[in-house]
Amino acid sequence: MAKKLKVAVIGVGNISTFHIKNYLSNPDTELVAFCDINPETLKKKGEMYGVEKLFTDYHEMLEKVPEIDLVSVCTWNNAHAPASIAALNAGKHVLCEKPMAMNAKEAEEMREAARRNGRILQVGFVRRFGNDAAVIRDFAEHGNLGELYYARASYVRRNGNPGGWFGNKKLSGGGPLIDLGVHVIDLVRYLMGNPAPVSVYGAAFHKLGNRKNIKTPRAYSAPALETEDVCDVEDLATALIRFEGGAVLNVQAGFCLNLGKDETNIELFGTKGGVQLDPAFNLYTEMNDYLADVKLAADTAFDFEAAFQGEVYSFIDAVQGRGSVRATADDGVALMKILDAIYRSAETGEEVLIGA
Repeated sequence: MAKKLKVAVIGVGNISTFHIKNYLSNPDTELVAFCDINPETLKKKGEMYGVEKLFTDYHEMLEKVPEIDLVSVCTWNNAHAPASIAALNAGKHVLCEKPMAMNAKEAEEMREAARRNGRILQVGFVRRFGNDAAVIRDFAEHGNLGELYYARASYVRRNGNPGGWFGNKKLSGGGPLIDLGVHVIDLVRYLMGNPAPVSVYGAAFHKLGNRKNIKTPRAYSAPALETEDVCDVEDLATALIRFEGGAVLNVQAGFCLNLGKDETNIELFGTKGGVQLDPAFNLYTEMNDYLADVKLAADTAFDFEAAFQGEVYSFIDAVQGRGSVRATADDGVALMKILDAIYRSAETGEEVLIGA
C-alpha cells in the first residue's frame, strides 16, 4: 500500500474544519500537526481530532515535523502569504484558503515560491467544485450557451459584518469584496473559461459600519479581537469588470445594506442561453423559435460540504499526479489583481486598467 501523505493545518479556526475532516476521510492522507496563534483553540482542536503535534509558530512546526507533505493554510488573510511561502520553501505542497493574499504583490510572491520550489499551490476557490459549476461548464463547453458575454453577481447581506478580524483591514485586507466578492468573481470568471481581466470601474462605501446598535442577532459572528476592536473596511463594494474578449461582469458584495433580506444571485448570459446559479438553478434558452425555461433532472444544487470535499480531494489527487489543479496560483493572482483594481478605482473614482 502506498505511503500516506502527512498533512499539517496552519490556522485551526472555523474554516479549517472543512479541510480537517476531508483529510481525515481521505484514505491517502494522515493529519500529523496543527498550528494556531491561539493556544486554547489549538489545544481544543488537537484533542478533538487526535493530533498531538501542536505549535503556535509555523516556522517551528515546519522545522520540527519535516515529514509533512501537505499544508492547508486557513489563517486570517494577513498570514496567507507568509505562511504559504514558508511552507513552500520548506518543500511542502500548499492549499491556501481564499483570498489568496492581501494583494496581488503578495500573491505573485506566493506563486514564485511555488515555482521556485517545484511545489503545488492551490487556492481555495471552493465554488469551482460545486455541482452547479460542473453543469454550467458542461453546457458551455458543448456550445449550449453560445458566447458568454455578460454576467451579474450579487452577494449582499442586510446585517452581516462578522466583526472581529473580518472588520479589521490590517488583518483582512478589506471587507465584503475580499471576503464575499472573491467567491462570485472567481466563479463567474471560471465559468467563462478563465479570461484575463482587462479593466475595472468600482466604488466602495463605508456608511453603516458593523451596526453595533442593531438589537436583532446577526447570522455571522467572528470572535472578538483582544487587541483592536475596529471596523475600517467597506460595507459595500460594486464594480464593472471587463475581461479579455469583451465579456463584462457587474458585481456587488456587501456586509451591511438596507435591503429586505440577504441576497445571493449569480447569472451568466450568452448568445444561445442564459443561466442562473443562485438562489436556484435555471436555464433560459429558445427552442423551435419559442422562449424556453429548462429544468434539469440532474443535481444542480450547490452543496458546501460536498464542494469542500471536492476541493481537498482534488488537491490530494494533484499532489499524487492523478489530476490537475483546478484553482491555480495564476487564478489566484488574476483575482487579486481584480480586487486591487476595484479598491484603487473606488479611491480614485476612475477606471483602472489591469496589466498582464
